[in-house]
Amino acid sequence: MSDGGGGMPAGAKTARNRKPVDRDRVVMALGGPVLALGVAVLLTSAVLLASGRNPVEPYVLMIEYAANADIQVLILNQATTYYIAALAVAVGFRMNLFNIGVDGQYRLAAMIAAVAGAAVTLPAPLHVLFIMVVAALTGAFWAGIAGLLKTTRGVSEVVSTIMLNAIATSVIAYLVLPGQFGEQRGNNLTTGQIPESGWFPNFDMGPGGEIHGFVVVAVLLGVAYWMVLNRTRFGFDLRATGASQSAAAASGVNAKRMVFTSMVISGGVAGLAGMPVLLGSSHTYSLVFPAGIGFTGITIALLGRNHPVGIALGALLIAFLDKASATLDYSGYEKEIATIMQGLIVIAVVVSYEAVRRYGLRRQQQKVGEELAAAAAADDGPGAHHENASKGASA
Repeated sequence: MSDGGGGMPAGAKTARNRKPVDRDRVVMALGGPVLALGVAVLLTSAVLLASGRNPVEPYVLMIEYAANADIQVLILNQATTYYIAALAVAVGFRMNLFNIGVDGQYRLAAMIAAVAGAAVTLPAPLHVLFIMVVAALTGAFWAGIAGLLKTTRGVSEVVSTIMLNAIATSVIAYLVLPGQFGEQRGNNLTTGQIPESGWFPNFDMGPGGEIHGFVVVAVLLGVAYWMVLNRTRFGFDLRATGASQSAAAASGVNAKRMVFTSMVISGGVAGLAGMPVLLGSSHTYSLVFPAGIGFTGITIALLGRNHPVGIALGALLIAFLDKASATLDYSGYEKEIATIMQGLIVIAVVVSYEAVRRYGLRRQQQKVGEELAAAAAADDGPGAHHENASKGASA
């Protein structure tokens, strides 16, 4: 059937306009995570075999356990916290900064926000917003210290953020004492209960429990992260500075300001990582508040290649390993198997991404060679021979 405008079939025109799938880009995007996960599974199975255990049954047990509605809720709630922490790490990674201080930033932010939230009385929406703003500002301030040290004194953000983690732990331990902002509750110390007006509404899943309503904020943060990095001038400047500070400075970008701004934004996002738990379930900061989430966020950001969708999948995977591994104890397996697998994922990520990077470089070199060969063939075509013959006859 003709399209009425030149005799070309409509199907042929559609096929011609359809962009071909770039297989190299697909391999570069998915090869690293898939290879890392596969290597981690194989190495974990090898460890199980070496210890005389079934190399497949633990995975089957965890998958069956995760089919329960209450475990799925726990996985999603845990993944929400992991996702926000990983986004904070990813902001630094895109700037070529290694913000290891997310763990201290979110814990200090959660503690300060809990104290502030318990001390004020506001209408429900404003109270929640107030707590979130306090948390984000606290995290931004704590990360800003590392950013300031790097831009003014050249101090490595790796060293400064590690030290700030230790300082944050000591500050928290001091501020939760009964003589400061803490309250003694049995063997635990808390900052006091946040009024119900400061609770973030959750999604009731019936027998499965409640999903933290903060998952909506996490999704919005992921969308904002992608939009800012890929659709704004600031995001372009940030990525350009991360790729080459000298090149970015030559184009008019203030590299030091971008470094400081990136650290502040990373810390601000990190400050929100504790909000799903604080506003959704605990409603107070105590000695049993989740710790170590910032370091897990590094693994997830690497696994997700700093892409919001990849980070979401990585957060769900790590949360699955955390929560579903509880069933291994009841079946004669050590739940530390999941911890071993997480550690192997980190190692496999580094190795697999290097392998994928080298594959990408080889493919680029091959494409350049093919294009040069095609250009040379075009220059030596029949037209070129005819032109050379005419010039010879004229001579």
